[in-house]
Amino acid sequence: MRIKTWTLSNEFWDMIKDELPEPTKRDPNRIYKRKPGGGRKSVDPRKVLEGILYVLRTGCQWNAVPREYANSSTLHRYFQRWTAEGFFERIWLLGLQMYDEWEGIGWEWTSIDGSLVKAPLALEAVGKNPTDRGKKRDQEKRIG
Repeated sequence: MRIKTWTLSNEFWDMIKDELPEPTKRDPNRIYKRKPGGGRKSVDPRKVLEGILYVLRTGCQWNAVPREYANSSTLHRYFQRWTAEGFFERIWLLGLQMYDEWEGIGWEWTSIDGSLVKAPLALEAVGKNPTDRGKKRDQEKRIG
């Protein structure tokens, strides 16, 4: 059987489930139309996280998520809330710490992917660009 890359293993779930933000509670100062326990049933946070990982892994739109995870708007709402509460950063740091313990991260050896920046002092060293000699070109159209 092919393993889906967005499916969580039991070991990984046990490791991160304590990092999940607390579920939202009812505001005691607000008057609700429904009794407590009414409305939508809560969804399994593990299925929600798998649905979010499905979107992030496949690159599909939120509306294209299979219903086995949850409603697309529910997934997106959880994603926004968990992102704002720093859940994904916490599990990223947890993963880095674990990897550092297992394999060791070579912190002394790092590299930057790459960047292009202007060298403001290069003009003195190499001279003017040969394609731009600083001469104003004839802007008028010549007929003839």
